Amino acid sequence: MAEYIYFTDEQKRRANSVDLVDFLRRQGEQLTRSGRDWRWKRHDSVTLRGNQWFRHSRKEGGLAIDFVREFFGLSFPEAVRLLLGGEAGVEWNQTHKSALPPRKPFALPEMNSDMRRVYAYLIKQRFIDRDVITHFAKAKILYESRELSRDKIKEYHNAVFVGHDENGVPKHAHKRGIYTMGVSYRGNVEGSDPKYSFHHIGDGDTLYVFEAPIDMLSFITLYPKDWKQNSYVALDGVAEHAMLCQLALNPHLQKVVLCLDHDEAGIEATGRLTEILREHGYPQVSVLQPEYKDWNECLKARNGIAPIPAQEHPKLEALAIVCGELREVCEYQKSAHQPHDMLLEHYEKLKSLISNGKLAQVKESAVTEYLQGIAASALLAVQRQYRQMEQPVTIERLIEELQAGFLPHQNRGRLRSKADDLRHDISRLNKQYHTPGIRGPEDKQNLIASYLRLALDCVRTWIFLNLERQKQSEVQINPAEKLNMIM
Repeated sequence: MAEYIYFTDEQKRRANSVDLVDFLRRQGEQLTRSGRDWRWKRHDSVTLRGNQWFRHSRKEGGLAIDFVREFFGLSFPEAVRLLLGGEAGVEWNQTHKSALPPRKPFALPEMNSDMRRVYAYLIKQRFIDRDVITHFAKAKILYESRELSRDKIKEYHNAVFVGHDENGVPKHAHKRGIYTMGVSYRGNVEGSDPKYSFHHIGDGDTLYVFEAPIDMLSFITLYPKDWKQNSYVALDGVAEHAMLCQLALNPHLQKVVLCLDHDEAGIEATGRLTEILREHGYPQVSVLQPEYKDWNECLKARNGIAPIPAQEHPKLEALAIVCGELREVCEYQKSAHQPHDMLLEHYEKLKSLISNGKLAQVKESAVTEYLQGIAASALLAVQRQYRQMEQPVTIERLIEELQAGFLPHQNRGRLRSKADDLRHDISRLNKQYHTPGIRGPEDKQNLIASYLRLALDCVRTWIFLNLERQKQSEVQINPAEKLNMIM
């Protein structure tokens, strides 16, 4: 019997009061300012304020305990224990509502008398075309600010990218530091409405979507032909609000091209935004990835500056390896007379190894073997169903479909949640498989979909284990060995 852990109401209250920004920073996570909120870089649709969180992509949120359960895959007692400091007895910082300053109304920063510094920065450091800068400057949505420090001693200048609403009223401003020494400041002016970020709307039917204003200006510089006919929007991150707002305000926009950064966060955001667009009735979505990390890096490369390279998503790299191995397992198991029975046999061996969400090191190879067996059996069962429907399909085609269905941003959670997914898949599949009577075309398609879902969840778990093993290997390498590997 599992140990019952009792927490008093006071303990639960304190756990739910933990400052999530402080909590994540101590976990080594990166966060960026977004008005009064903080945005979690690894989960781009999540914003945080004190002990509260909100996931914009799913319209859900809550307090600290639910946050830890959702994103760290812990049970309620485990989440409370972690938030209260666990065995170390160290509690995270607390946030009190009284400590939060009142929300300031939106106001544009003071405009400088000229744009000399902004022109110099964008042209000499960012290689953006002068005529492109001038277009937005004349439209009064790009200017140079003049701001004083709190002690009224230092003077700061930033490039300000303004977003206005459908009536031309400024509602959003993104500030970008223009100094070349140190880390440049960037952030949104407090009170900015995220729906109305920096944008340009033309007469064409296509909206190009970027993470930041400088990415947008860089892209226009790279592809200047008839650019004013196109429409562009900078998200100031990867949240969907500004993109959906411009689509709603401009019905002539029917096509969307996602031009986000070529890195792990950008790839995940691309998949998530594609889903959101289709849910909102925009099926014509395409993806345009920069060759390097982002569009300004491409512009730098064209001007002879060494660019930051693109970063492929580790889960997609692992997916290619996993699917290659899956083809071999399918070939080995293709003579099986009852793939469904073989599937259940593999699952019975697997479930005891992962049911508690923990995995002994000596059992990892066995877990991988059983996951391979379940996924291969599921694909062979699908192939058999299609053959009975006189619609033959190859294993290669099914694996391609599996790869297309794998989206990195959906592959979240720890081993415990993945074990739960597999258990639900098996339960649903068995119910469909053993339903008496003659199956009609719709029943067969539903059964096929359940087999494919099970195979995909096996692949997700398989990739999770591969990446976890890789992380463990990296941790075990001592600094001297790392130096030798680099040299």
